[in-house]
Amino acid sequence: MSDPSSDGRSVAEPQEDRSTRGDGHLVQRAAEGDVEAYETLYRKHVGRVHALCLRMARDRSEAEDLTQETFIRVWERLGSFRGESAFSTWLYRVTVNVVVAELRRRGRWRERHILRDATEATEVGVPQPGRDLDLERAIAALSPQARLVFVLHDVEGYQHAEIAELTGLAVGTCKAHLHRARRLLREELIR
Repeated sequence: MSDPSSDGRSVAEPQEDRSTRGDGHLVQRAAEGDVEAYETLYRKHVGRVHALCLRMARDRSEAEDLTQETFIRVWERLGSFRGESAFSTWLYRVTVNVVVAELRRRGRWRERHILRDATEATEVGVPQPGRDLDLERAIAALSPQARLVFVLHDVEGYQHAEIAELTGLAVGTCKAHLHRARRLLREELIR
């Protein structure tokens, strides 16, 4: 068994599970137009991409559209993947770019809806006091920027500098969003 630190990944790169290792050959074949190789990559990664899109979009239909758009972009830009990072890292960057671009296009990137009143909260499925807590719903109640930073940092394992690069936010802003997201989630959890 090899030392996990000697596998060539940078420390800042999110952990990959065994199912995503060895994508290099598939990526190369797909970049050369091999549709079967691309379909294999799609099947290996669609679940995690969709989960990230769903966490960010908070709507299944929109997440499906964003997932599809992500894989269209990946197919179009596969030739530009240089292999300097793991394919899954590059794929996540494409996913984040697609999601952020769509949220900006729809004017939802800067919307403020941290914790709504009970009436609105019921409509979007945010738990009310006395009900069972659903962490996914609590995360969905965060503002888009705070949710994105929280998911990328605490769920996916990206570092603040990487998140800043992916989102176009300043590192300090990323840290502030993460702090705020954690505080709001803690408050929601102790209700």
